[in-house]
Amino acid sequence: MNRWWIYQKERFPVVKHGLLIAIFSTAAIAYANQLRPNPTAIAPGTVLVAFIVVFLAFLQLRIADEFKDFADDARYRPYRPVPRGLVSLGELRAIGWGCVAVQLGLTLALGWRSLILLAILWLYMSLMRHEFFAPDWLKVHPIAYLLSHMLIMPLLALYASSCDWLRADGEFPITLLWFLAVSYCNGLAIELGRKIRAPESEEPGVETYTALWGRSQAVAAWLGSLWLAALCSIGAAVQIQFWPAIAIGLVLLGIAVILAGRFWLRPTKRSADHLADMAGIWTLLVNLSLGVLPLIKI
Repeated sequence: MNRWWIYQKERFPVVKHGLLIAIFSTAAIAYANQLRPNPTAIAPGTVLVAFIVVFLAFLQLRIADEFKDFADDARYRPYRPVPRGLVSLGELRAIGWGCVAVQLGLTLALGWRSLILLAILWLYMSLMRHEFFAPDWLKVHPIAYLLSHMLIMPLLALYASSCDWLRADGEFPITLLWFLAVSYCNGLAIELGRKIRAPESEEPGVETYTALWGRSQAVAAWLGSLWLAALCSIGAAVQIQFWPAIAIGLVLLGIAVILAGRFWLRPTKRSADHLADMAGIWTLLVNLSLGVLPLIKI
């Protein structure tokens, strides 16, 4: 058990990820619920199912990364848990299939229509695992890699939200697209933020956006993703008429601009970490403001 504790600490922090995923899945359900003409009480069981399925999906994505990155990790990052022998790919494969079984059982409890969305989610994760069968092309087109892989975020939001709208009338609310767009942009911000590094933190064989594009373009891309997320969150807030969400987004955007400026002027490990942390805080608070806090209004 101790080695699995070490693994989760290094590669998939359960508490940190669990909090973000819990807020994300709850917000998706709550936002869909608020789009109804007459919002109803949210069933705790559907929230729990959405959280578990989405949490296990993120774990599966981490396991998939361990497989597709194994050769590079063994060559450039032998300190990671799998190359150094802490856990094996076989053990991770067994955990991944165990996740499939749990997801299948919980989704079947919701109904067969939910199973269709789960199948779509599994299919897209499988395509990601195999780099859409074009790994060499994606490797030399990092923007396409980023944009294609982040589509998993709205798919996860779609599944979580369906735990509400499928249970209600079964019709997809078209205005839910605003929340799906927010989820996509938030995913971009997190991915860009975690791969922006200070010069002393760059590693051979590790493709960061600062190494690929340079500091200025990487920071501009990160800020751009937050600007898009802010615009989409404004649109999402208008749909449910919850105006505090707009104020929260604008305040967070101002803080992000300041942090980006600090890193651009003084690219240290600490200032780079602030960008990654800010992306996580942004996602947490935006999801709270769109999904959880409006429940108080209701």
